[in-house]
Amino acid sequence: MSFRKVNIVILVLAVVLFLLVLHHNFLGLSSLLRNEVSDSAIVGLQPIDFVPNVPGHAVDWRQEEIPVVIAASEDRLGGAIAAINSIQHNTHSNVIFYIVTLNNTADHLRSWLNSDPLKSIRYKIVNFDTKLLEGKVKEDPDQGESTKPLTFARFYLPILVPSAKKAIYMDDDVIVQGDILALFNTPLKPGHAAAFSEDCDSTSTKVVIRGAGNQYNYIGYLDYKKERIRKLSMKASTCSFNPGVFVANLTEWKRQNITNQLEKWMKLNVEEGLYSRTLAGSITTPPLLIVFYQQHSTIDPMWNVRHLGSSAGKRYSPQFVKAAKLLHWNGHFKPWGRTASHMDVWEKWYIPDPTGKFSLIRRYTEISNIK
Repeated sequence: MSFRKVNIVILVLAVVLFLLVLHHNFLGLSSLLRNEVSDSAIVGLQPIDFVPNVPGHAVDWRQEEIPVVIAASEDRLGGAIAAINSIQHNTHSNVIFYIVTLNNTADHLRSWLNSDPLKSIRYKIVNFDTKLLEGKVKEDPDQGESTKPLTFARFYLPILVPSAKKAIYMDDDVIVQGDILALFNTPLKPGHAAAFSEDCDSTSTKVVIRGAGNQYNYIGYLDYKKERIRKLSMKASTCSFNPGVFVANLTEWKRQNITNQLEKWMKLNVEEGLYSRTLAGSITTPPLLIVFYQQHSTIDPMWNVRHLGSSAGKRYSPQFVKAAKLLHWNGHFKPWGRTASHMDVWEKWYIPDPTGKFSLIRRYTEISNIK
């Protein structure tokens, strides 16, 4: 009888122990989920998807994780896919992609990323809440970007990758031909929150631009007739930089409240019209130029060889294009379109859309994007 009681006691203790372990694990999972949501919900950025380590690509998991942030809008989704594919295949580093998009694009993006050539990619899809931009962007028919909220995702990097100390941001109209680790290892000076490629000193600018006038100076982006701009005492002839590719020290970014500073200048522009009417480039550039005036480091110019999206890009030699670490089709002509330069280099990394919604536009076909 006593033997049976002992067995019952042991059984009860085992059940209690099992329930305690189960409860502990449940609390841990709940805490993890709460932390993930709280990191993003503060400003309306919410994680949708996460894909863990996937075998099949030779990656050194002992290396530091390299967060790469890229925006992916529905009408340019093929560009983001090609950029991601080129990065992944030219490195053995531990890269994770933070792909920022809108809710109505997430399913399309996910189905594309599930295609065989991309299955080894680690990624997180993050939804961008357009309410973030209320009162900060003035719609301008002359500036199409004012109606494209994802172009402002770069302003919110610490929230997109909350646990990272450093990250890379790049536009969707790029192809990477070098090892992304080299760009990630760009040294930033003390007190600098980001490193950009300056326009006046870039290798690509020297090769193709002659008589550019104000296109690559601060006066090309900001209205120096406005008193608020003049009070900043920034030299109008200061060389601008390209914000389509940059490395960010997120610890320093948060310490200096860079996101808040950028939002301040966005609001002031809505109220006072501080940007140049002959804006030389993206409407995301002016607030960055103000906030990072003489307070940014530089990246190797071969890591942002640009102007391939303009007529100037046609002057590049095949040797120069091959030597570039990163090719950037900034400008009106995109490589998924009909008239861009060096489309063959970009198309090497493009993976057809398994859903058929996105198609390349080519000169001798009637194929068009289905948006």
